[in-house]
Amino acid sequence: MTAPLPSSPVAHEPPAEAVAPLIRGVAVLEALTEAGGTLSASALERRTGLARSTVDRITATLARMGYLRQDGRDAVLTPRVMELGNAYLAALRLPALLDAHADAVADELDESVSLAVADRDGIRFIHQATRRRAMSVSFRIGDLLPAERTAPGPLFAAEWAEREWADWRARRAADPTDAGFPAVPPRNPAADDDFEARTARARRGGWALDDQLVEPGLVAVSVPVRDPGTGRVACVASVVSHTSRHTAADLRETLLPRLRTAVTAMEAELRADEARPAEPGPPPSGLAVWTTASKHELGRDFVESLARGLTVLTAFGEGRPSLTLTDVAKATGLARATARRALITYEHLGLVTTDGREFALTPRVLSLGYPPLSRTTLARLAAPRLRALADRLDEPTALAVLVPGGPGSDPARALGGPGSDPARALGGPGGDPAEIQYVAVAAASRGVLTVDITVGTRLPAGRTALGRALLGLTGPDGYALADEELESGLRSIAVPVRDRAGRPVAAVNVATHAARRTLAECVSEVLPALHDTAARIQDDLHIASRFTDVPLS
Repeated sequence: MTAPLPSSPVAHEPPAEAVAPLIRGVAVLEALTEAGGTLSASALERRTGLARSTVDRITATLARMGYLRQDGRDAVLTPRVMELGNAYLAALRLPALLDAHADAVADELDESVSLAVADRDGIRFIHQATRRRAMSVSFRIGDLLPAERTAPGPLFAAEWAEREWADWRARRAADPTDAGFPAVPPRNPAADDDFEARTARARRGGWALDDQLVEPGLVAVSVPVRDPGTGRVACVASVVSHTSRHTAADLRETLLPRLRTAVTAMEAELRADEARPAEPGPPPSGLAVWTTASKHELGRDFVESLARGLTVLTAFGEGRPSLTLTDVAKATGLARATARRALITYEHLGLVTTDGREFALTPRVLSLGYPPLSRTTLARLAAPRLRALADRLDEPTALAVLVPGGPGSDPARALGGPGSDPARALGGPGGDPAEIQYVAVAAASRGVLTVDITVGTRLPAGRTALGRALLGLTGPDGYALADEELESGLRSIAVPVRDRAGRPVAAVNVATHAARRTLAECVSEVLPALHDTAARIQDDLHIASRFTDVPLS
């Protein structure tokens, strides 16, 4: 693991060589992120102070890049924008190395566990293993919290120099209500506010406590994970609970020992990783050519300098934690002068830091769309894709997952071996056949006769095209057909959606009436659009699930 370069606060006035459209584009992305991922054009005007024509050009460019979609008057962030945050997380390496350790502690203790890094005088989450309860932790990957209201904060502040303390005091004076931290609720006036004393205790003890500093009832204990090369804090691991389960006083006795054991294992993982440097993944390719072609097609509605600037962030990644200007230009295909101006702009915005020769991404890159999408589900990812497919074909579409059949069946039961019946492989007691469950649907926009299937409906997998696609009962072109097997006149064609490991986790179908399309027409007219939609859903899933868990529904 390479230690991150130190980050610096954002300057007030942009340097002369900064790219103004890139600054405006970042402002739009951050405004959408703070608003939960959706804003109207007029709301973007108010939040950013930009002219409506500028907002329209920026959103058109981001839509062309696949980073947002237009839903009526609203701009909505899409999963592809997560590739920016993924570039930072991949370059950081910590999530890939430590997530499994954090998840194991969460499972063992039945408590939420997080990993956080320092972001100037705040802390930003890079992993969350959250327990699903009626009352659970709602922080997301990418959320920024003020250091003084967290357990990790004192552990990072224990390494601050006087300059960092001065910056922190200036921020507290300028923003006493934490308006610059939209992820946190208002301050608890009764909470301990002596941050410097808490930092001194953390420095002496090597751990820190949050006793309802963020919110009444929320308590946490934290331990630093140190970089084996520098000895400095690389990240902080925390166990988070509620006062109905643990008091702050007993966290030290009940949770701290197990957390310290986990941190020891995490540090051993980092030491081992130093002996096996990560192989650089493939850098982005053809982006400069793509932006030029988009400019020719869309004209002034496409802000080429914004698109090219955003591609610079994706030059970083696994095995590429820090890059020279020449490296960035080579990875993106941009001219050195173009890459240089983008990096100067990002340094001004606090998204990139440099030691004078090499550049590295900062945690603030996660503020570009990551938090609201890090808690998405496959059903939510698929919904706009299904709607577009239904409108394109004027036929109902759906997304379904495989579930075990029968009461009390084991959802984790593996598929059968050679010679077994795949339609019964996920069966419950008594050999109940596997079933599909609909998790997202889009009705046909026109027509009197339609398929009436609602979310939650379950059907026998072996008698549906969706089930057959999930069970691998497809032809060489990878699709499954069901012809009037559930109901007279009902035809369906389906294809699978695969996860990052290539396993089918869901299937997409189009249903029609036998009077509307023959079986041959289902293949010739419907299948190409169906394959395209499944591929888009799959791409969204792969981006969103690289560093987050994406539940099926």
